[in-house]
Amino acid sequence: MQENFSLKPYNTFGVDAHAKYFVEINNIEELKSALTFSKENNLPLLFLGGGSNILLTKDFDGLAIKLNLKGISEKHLNENEVLVTAKAGENWHEFVMYCLRKNYGGLENLSLIPGNVGTSPMQNIGAYGTEIKDVFVSCEVLDLETLDLKTFSLEECRFGYRDSIFKQEGKGRYVILEVTFKLTQKDHHIKTEYGAITSELENLGIKNPSIQDVSQAVINIRQSKLPDPKQIGNAGSFFKNPTIPLAQFEELKQKFDNIQGYPNGNMVKVPAGWLIEQCGWKGKQIGNVASHKLQSLVIINATGEATGKEIFDFSTEIINSVKEKFGIELEREVNII
Repeated sequence: MQENFSLKPYNTFGVDAHAKYFVEINNIEELKSALTFSKENNLPLLFLGGGSNILLTKDFDGLAIKLNLKGISEKHLNENEVLVTAKAGENWHEFVMYCLRKNYGGLENLSLIPGNVGTSPMQNIGAYGTEIKDVFVSCEVLDLETLDLKTFSLEECRFGYRDSIFKQEGKGRYVILEVTFKLTQKDHHIKTEYGAITSELENLGIKNPSIQDVSQAVINIRQSKLPDPKQIGNAGSFFKNPTIPLAQFEELKQKFDNIQGYPNGNMVKVPAGWLIEQCGWKGKQIGNVASHKLQSLVIINATGEATGKEIFDFSTEIINSVKEKFGIELEREVNII
């Protein structure tokens, strides 16, 4: 247990906020001990995974817990299906690469997403036509109130777009310990129709892609437009893509004929990056904070010296300008602490 501990290495924005107490956890017994300490001292909790989905706007007056639970196990169901279980502290991209080396399909479109396995179900991470819920079986959690173990099924997680029970009524009550996925061993469902995957595969000269080819295409695309958090502080996509009623979209289309949208029934998903770019934010910098020059959906710690409050205030200005121009209120995808 350490006191007045800098969390700068533990958040991908590189914000230098401090935690009153900090501890790294390697097993459930250590976790329960830390939770007992927090309860006895009436301390709020902050769980740290890969630190890629949080913005620390101030020092944390509680106990920050870094989950280092590690391990991957497999259970073969039949010739085609395999259950793969990964502990919460496993790096997400390294886990995806592990599965691809084994030729297990289902996660290839989610390559190079930052963070750890334990946080992946919280916001139902997704990219290029795939979401966690498509391959998710269950997750084991610890109830922070009772210290009992519980298993959540796919249905019980109530996944939505960047949403789950862990961001709703279960927020702050459970910590995810491990996640189980059902993947394919040979009859893979290749998804190449979303985003720029098809054109990237053409650039690579690949006509009949394998899951490994799809993964490489996704990696190439992400690296071409998203900054590496190890090089410049960011948390990936800062905002959710808003979903608006079809009628509202049709009205906007009359005023902005080039507006982009993806219909789904009576609703339309509008790319947040497009909205932000149309408001003139792409590449714009204010003080220590900027919108990335290649992807306006990404806010960066441009100088490495930004405070969490500066980044938050910058995001607020973006929200206000999009609301003023389009009548659409953006929602932050990043957890604000």
